[in-house]
Amino acid sequence: MKLRIFAAAFVAAVTCFAGAAHAQAQAPAPDLNAVPDKMPFNTPFGPPIAMNKAQAVIAAVAEANKRGWPEDFAVVDNHGDLVAFARMDGAQLASIAIALHKARTAARYRRPTLAFETGVQKFGFNYLSTLDDVIASRGGIPLVQDGKIIGAVGCSGGTGSQDQVLCEAAAATIGK
Repeated sequence: MKLRIFAAAFVAAVTCFAGAAHAQAQAPAPDLNAVPDKMPFNTPFGPPIAMNKAQAVIAAVAEANKRGWPEDFAVVDNHGDLVAFARMDGAQLASIAIALHKARTAARYRRPTLAFETGVQKFGFNYLSTLDDVIASRGGIPLVQDGKIIGAVGCSGGTGSQDQVLCEAAAATIGK
């Protein structure tokens, strides 16, 4: 009986200590009541991405092939409508819709989907999941040309960090 009481007290102490350590490690959440001087993520929309440029963005499959990461790639225009898509051999089928969702969210909200992931995971802003057409998973990046959003790319099939690396490689083709 004493052993059970000791074990329960030990588990409770470890749980409290772990919770306190986790709370200290987390960065403080931004103040949601603060009124910024400038509108965040206010990059203007430009003309929609052309098909040939969207297909050039999809050429980032070369980076995925080099790394051996089978992924799905979606490029949407500035409205979030599909312009080009590629599914690599061996990429998981569920990632078809996820890649498109990431691209659409990045285009319509004018920000990388990593911003939503950070808001939910790091700061606990669960309200973000109530916004229409949001996906809080990295791997969606707006495509910016001449300071204007022309579309977005979404990658899915690997871990969030793998998806992000491939999206960054894909987005980098816009400046070339």
